[in-house]
Order: sequence, then C-alpha cells, then structure tokens
Amino acid sequence: MVQPKFFLQPLSAAICVACYSGAVFADESVNMMKSLAPIVVTAQTANDANGLIIHADPKQPIQPIPATDGADYLQSIPGFSSIKNGGTNGDVTFRGMFGSRIKVLADGSESLGACPARMDAPTSYIQPESYDEISVIKGPQTVQYANTGSAATVIFERKKPELNAEKPYQGQASVLIGSFGRLDQNIEATLGDEKKYIRLNANRSESNSYQDGDGNKVPSAWERWNTDLALGWTPNEDTWVELTAGKSDGEAEYAGRDMDGSQFARESLGLRFEKKNLTDVIKKVEGQVNYSYNNHVMDNFSLRTPPLTEMTMHGMTMQVPNKMSMQVTRRTLNTRFAMTSEWDKISLITGVDSQMNKHGGDMIMYAMPSMNTPFQTNMKFQSYGAFGEMTYAFNDRYKMVTGARVDQVKIDALKLNDDRSETLPSGFIRLESQHPEHDAKSYIGLGYVERVPDYWELFSTAHGNTGMSKPAFNDLNTEKTLQLDMGYQHQHGALNSWVSAYAGLIDDYILMSYHNHPMAGMGGHDHGSSFSAGAKNVDATIAGAEAGVGYQFTDAIQADVSAAYAWGENTTDHTALPQIAPLEGRFNLRYVQDKYTLGMLWRVVAKQDRISLNQGNIVGYDMNESKGFATLALNASYNMMKDVNLAVGIDNVLDKTYTEHLNKAGSSGFGFASNEQFNNTGRNYWARISMKF
Repeated sequence: MVQPKFFLQPLSAAICVACYSGAVFADESVNMMKSLAPIVVTAQTANDANGLIIHADPKQPIQPIPATDGADYLQSIPGFSSIKNGGTNGDVTFRGMFGSRIKVLADGSESLGACPARMDAPTSYIQPESYDEISVIKGPQTVQYANTGSAATVIFERKKPELNAEKPYQGQASVLIGSFGRLDQNIEATLGDEKKYIRLNANRSESNSYQDGDGNKVPSAWERWNTDLALGWTPNEDTWVELTAGKSDGEAEYAGRDMDGSQFARESLGLRFEKKNLTDVIKKVEGQVNYSYNNHVMDNFSLRTPPLTEMTMHGMTMQVPNKMSMQVTRRTLNTRFAMTSEWDKISLITGVDSQMNKHGGDMIMYAMPSMNTPFQTNMKFQSYGAFGEMTYAFNDRYKMVTGARVDQVKIDALKLNDDRSETLPSGFIRLESQHPEHDAKSYIGLGYVERVPDYWELFSTAHGNTGMSKPAFNDLNTEKTLQLDMGYQHQHGALNSWVSAYAGLIDDYILMSYHNHPMAGMGGHDHGSSFSAGAKNVDATIAGAEAGVGYQFTDAIQADVSAAYAWGENTTDHTALPQIAPLEGRFNLRYVQDKYTLGMLWRVVAKQDRISLNQGNIVGYDMNESKGFATLALNASYNMMKDVNLAVGIDNVLDKTYTEHLNKAGSSGFGFASNEQFNNTGRNYWARISMKF
C-alpha cells in the first residue's frame, strides 16, 4: 500500500521531541492543570436534551486501547457494540440494531461504504481523534438529517477554530505504541487569524496480528492513513465558510472473512457555510455540499495464501491457486440547507436535503477467467427530503420538542432494469423537564420513522451474493419503527445517576436468514462458512435500557458503574431477534491527583442465550449461545508539563481467552471451523503521549 512520505516513522520522533522542547513550553509549572480528565470508559457526563444526546471527546484516550476507527470508539459509550472482523473495521450496533438503522455522519455528511458484505462499514473511514466531538442522539428523536436512523444518529464533528493575533495557531499531536506492533501517529494543526485559517488533520495507524489469551495468533493486521485539509474564511463573527478535502487508504487482514481488504481508498470534497443573526427572527442559515468516493478492493492473495483449486489442462489435473478479487466503489453526493428561526418561546429549524449515490463493482477469478465480471455500475440511489423541528418552552422547567420530515427515495437496479420509489414519513414529539430544586432532569419522547431497505439488504441477498434478485428488490417492504424513549438523571451531592430506556414496535423489520447454497463462497462474503443471506420482513418488538451511577468518595477517589441491556422479539415467528449483544456492565474506579491519575476498568458481560440460529444481519448471524466473561484493565496518566500528557494502559490484565457474542466465525482459510468464532485480544500493553499547542 502506497503511503505519503510524511506519514512515516519520523513523525513519531518529531512529536516526542516537541513534547520535551523548552522552546514550546517555557515554563511547565505555569497554569498546571488542577485535575486531569480521566480516561473515558463508562461515564456519561456531557449531554444535551436531559441525557438523550450524549457527547464524547474523541481526542481523549479510551480503554481498551485507543480507537483506530469510528466503531472502535463508539464501543466506549453504553449501548454500543461492534461485530468483529479481526483487528479493525468492525461494524457498530446500537441497542441491537445495525446498519442503516444507525445514521453515521462526519461533519454533517454521510459517506457510505461499497462492500456488499460491509467489509468497509461507514465508520471504517473515520479516524476518531481527528474530530473534536462525537454526538449520539438516541432513538428516532431528530428529523434534521436525510433518511433518519431509527436506532440512533451519530455525528463526528470538527468545530470552527478560534484564533487571534496573540495565538495564530492551535493543534494537538499524539503517538501511541502498543503490543503486537501497534503504532499510531496523529497530528492536527491550524494556522490563521480572526478571518481565515488552514487546518491539517493527518494520521497513520498500523498493527500486526494479535494473540488471544492462549497465545494463538488471530489474523488481524492492518495499516491505514488519513489526511484532511480545510480552508476557512470568517470575515466577521457571524459568517463562516469552509472548503474541505480529504484522502485516505488502508489495508486490513480479516480473521472472520474469506477475503481481506487490500484497499480502502477515500476521496472527499466539501463546502459549507453558516451565517448568523440575519434578522431578529432568522438566527442562522447554513448549507453544505459534500462529495465522497470510496474505492474498495478485496482479495484472497495480497495478505494471505490463497486456497488451491483443481484444474484440468491438456488432460492433466493440477492444483493451482484459486485467486479472486473484487473492486467495489461508491460515489455519494450530499446537500443540505437549513434555517434556524426564533421568536418568543419558539425555536424552529427547517430545511431541505438530498443524497445521490451510485454503486459499481467487478469480480476477477484468476483461475477461471470465464467467470470474470467486468466493472459496471449496478445501483443508483436518490433521495430528497424536507424537515421541520420545533422547540417550544412552556416555562423554565418544561419544553416540548417536535419535528416531522418526508423523504422521497428512488432506487434503480440497473442490471434488472427495474426501480422502486418510496415516500418515507418520519416524526417525533418529546417533553423535556428540569427540576433544579432536586437536581433532576428527564425526557420522554415518541418517534416514528420509515426506512427503505438499504443497498446491503436489497443487493446482497441473492444466493452467493451475485448482487441481484428480483424478489429481494421488489418484495421487501419498508421498515416502520414506532419507539418510546425516556430518560432521567439526578445529581445529589457526591452521587449522580442516569437512565435511558426505550420500547418499540417495528413493522416489517428486515431480517437476514442464512442457508447453504452451492454458489456461496464467491468473493469471500460468506461470513466464514458456506452460508449466504436472504432477507424477509417480520414484525418485531424491542426494549431495553442503559443506566449508570457515579459517586465521588473523596476529592481524589471517583467511581462509576454502568449497564446496558437490549432485548428483541420476532413476533411473527415468536423467536428472539438475532445479533443482539448481551447484558453488559462496567465498573470504573479512578484516583485523581493534580498531575496524575490511576484507574481500573472491570467489564462484565453476561451469556447470551436469546438467539435465533442462522439469522442475523448482512455481516453476521447467530451460531450458538455465547458464554459470559469478565475482563480487567488498568490505566494511568501523568501530566508531564503544561498541555503534555502521558497515558498508559494494560488491557485484559488477566490474559483471559474469550470471544464476544457478536464476533464473526473465523475464515476456513485460516483453519477455523465453519461455526468457530475467533477469540479476542489477550493481554495488551499500550502507551500514548499527547500534547496540545
């Protein structure tokens, strides 16, 4: 994989030297931090909408080892899990929901993966540390974004920098080293003044394959790099225009697939503007247009030894490498325009948005050229939407938030010479309340959303993933979710607590069922076995909660505990919904001083005995019940000087051998049995040094 020269190892040395440079920090004792931010593990401290919207700081290290992609980071937030492929590029789930039920946005725009089996999930193109904030809106409780997610909306966001003549620059740099050859380098640098700026985000990450608790190698190596450049113009405090461009690539070895990812190329270009205080009523207008091109290549020979197949030539039978590769691409164009108005007790956000994307691909069978498929575009998607979201403050204690939107969607299946069009309504209403005398806040909301079957459900359901099936394209109904969300949080002295709960009815839930078929195995999308996927509609009921309690024992000792549970029932077949993570609890204990912290994270996961055999989603399916497990992790941080911090950690201290319920089965090409899940990482050491400037 070709990498820019400035991403190579000297970046690590330069960052480390800068951390100790007296030219950068003239007096390390000046303005020393009074307390250090603890390593993020379980706490839910920053939120909006009384706990419905969660905020996280992706520049702050997390445990287990700091994240390499978006899904990796989201697992630190209660309610999120990830379906594991190997060492990187897992596919995130929230409250047991998967795929396009979770809307993932980067700076307000969506970039979609191309692999028919989600080898390159949208979060695989996101490097968390290059963003300033992650926001999670639980449930169908916003209508501001195209094709609203029913389970959650996740926004990775970079904020407008604040520069001036006294300090015309700002930034952050970090280096992480860890077991199994892990090495990460990240730098963000912004230069400018009150009216203009240029910002560079650059990072590189690599790792060898890890070992499980028994010392067995699990194929999981990766390399990846990202660069993003932004040019901003702020002629006055009410105006902001920003032009962005990005490029990235990578490769990843997958224990859970019959192919590896030999290319994850991304190109992006965007323009956005924001104008505030136009009139006494119109407080803000904003707009953006974003283009992304994801070019993904997968094969079974770049990062592994290909399997052998028999061929007969001139009357002789011989074994030859059965080399296969696929190139798949996705081009996505997003546009959005919104206006915020305020008068009296009402705040109203209205807007329009659109998305157009097209998918194409090929397949090359090196041993059987007659089966090759040339590159061609096979799907086009268009959506146009309009929305309005209103907040009305009854008084200082109560306010109502409500919204509605409608999307018009058209999907063209080019190889079938067929198309389908859908009109998708969605809306919600929510009451938020605050009771200062009791230090309590709460919310309760009811939301409805309709979701059209996505690319993976429509075009990846044919036997052997050939990519086209008229029944799959025409017979799958839109998914309709009606969900009640509620939450409560309370602060009393040293004690704080919170809970978020939900219950929903889903009509025409799109369920994937797996079965044997002789064409399975083409292209490595068979999920580690000879199974292929087919989709059908069922009705479902879902419910669950996330909750936590924190206590400040002394000025130095803090503790918190959290738990997350998701439940789902296929009410059509009277079976459990598949691929739902089991009950999970986390206990976090910290000792915080002026210059250092010590921490412990104990993670306990129950067994999952509510399964639906051979059913799931486009990435994985339930193979058997899973065992419970517990892992212990330790961490420490030290403020070496002003704005320079060292964090170290040991994950899986006891070197336990375990597997997550949502892990995929191992690939037979690596010697795994068809229903054998690969294990997770054994004991893992890491250290991260970071500085702000």
